[in-house]
Amino acid sequence: MRADIRHITEYRYAEPAWDSFNEVRLSPEVSARQDLRSFHLAVRPEPSLVSTHRDYFGSLIHHVHVHEPHQVLRIEAQALVITRPLPGLETVPFSALDELRGEVTEFLVSSPRVPSGRWPEVFGVRAPQPHEDLSAFMVALTTQLHRQFTYHPGATSVSTTLEQFARDLRGVCQDYTHAMLGICRTLGIPARYVSGYLYSGGEMIGADATHAWVEVLIPGQGWVGFDPTNDMLAGEKHIKIGHGRDYPDVSPVRGTYYGGGGEASLNVEVRVYGDPPARQE
Repeated sequence: MRADIRHITEYRYAEPAWDSFNEVRLSPEVSARQDLRSFHLAVRPEPSLVSTHRDYFGSLIHHVHVHEPHQVLRIEAQALVITRPLPGLETVPFSALDELRGEVTEFLVSSPRVPSGRWPEVFGVRAPQPHEDLSAFMVALTTQLHRQFTYHPGATSVSTTLEQFARDLRGVCQDYTHAMLGICRTLGIPARYVSGYLYSGGEMIGADATHAWVEVLIPGQGWVGFDPTNDMLAGEKHIKIGHGRDYPDVSPVRGTYYGGGGEASLNVEVRVYGDPPARQE
């Protein structure tokens, strides 16, 4: 599938700000399932410095420094991505994970936004038996959480804890993903947070901003994406930016500034245009 992406982040300040330093994670990754044909980052006012590096997890980060006084900071990213279909899931016993857990400890232990807890019990998820099919378990878990949670923008914020979400079960893709991560890691299933985009065509949830889903390590198949917000595997319509332990590892734009007269107002606009994948007969 071909996807043209336009992502605009705009900060407005009550008074002029200066020395604005921003860390931007908006460049889609290059992998076996997707090609990045082009990426362009435009910043207004003109930055005095733009540099790049890859973080611990391999995501490309742009560091943007705007030195001159400004009351509006606009960061626009444009990308052209080609995604490919993934093979179907294979039957894999849960016990097959035993040989892999030592290689991916960072995606099994607690993280700042996914603390240790009795998350399977909290969300009513039973632990699979060693002989059970891990792939089938993950598909069923994706469906269970999709039905159990209510998508409600505004019910939570980027600072909402997993404990708070567990009380109300209302939130957005970030909350769904943190909950699924907590369940998987508690059960010994390596799982990581994915940030990206979603080509919707008006039929899926979460296409009006950056989207989030879970990748689970399935022996013999690698990291496989599951999207509990839309009750589906992450396929051609999911465009990945990067992954980490939880949201702060892959937040799209974050930074600091001097001045500004208090907290800045934020507006984000995301548009994904594309040629949808052909229907499978």
